[in-house]
Amino acid sequence: MSHSRWKTLRERKLAEGFTEPEDVAEARREIRLSMALAKAVYDRRAELGLTQAELADRAGLTQAKVSRIEGSDTVPTLPLLAKLAEALDATLNIALDSEDTQVSFTGHRINAA
Repeated sequence: MSHSRWKTLRERKLAEGFTEPEDVAEARREIRLSMALAKAVYDRRAELGLTQAELADRAGLTQAKVSRIEGSDTVPTLPLLAKLAEALDATLNIALDSEDTQVSFTGHRINAA
């Protein structure tokens, strides 16, 4: 079953009053947050023209760890997120809502005087 067909089926079931078990809903929220972070890290790294290995070197991590973060295979700790933000020369912005999660990096501006 394709993703779009599955999503339509899920939305129809929800409209008909079907409710997901709480553990399934929680797992969905965790996956959504992990994927949002993965995309934000990848997008900022690509914006800077860095390889995973270069980002890993800047952050004091291994390339494999960066790959797991970008693949949403791991949930980083707050100290690790701080290292990533510093290595990406950016501020990490996270907005959490029950249905809408937004994660982004805002690059630091260097003032040329």
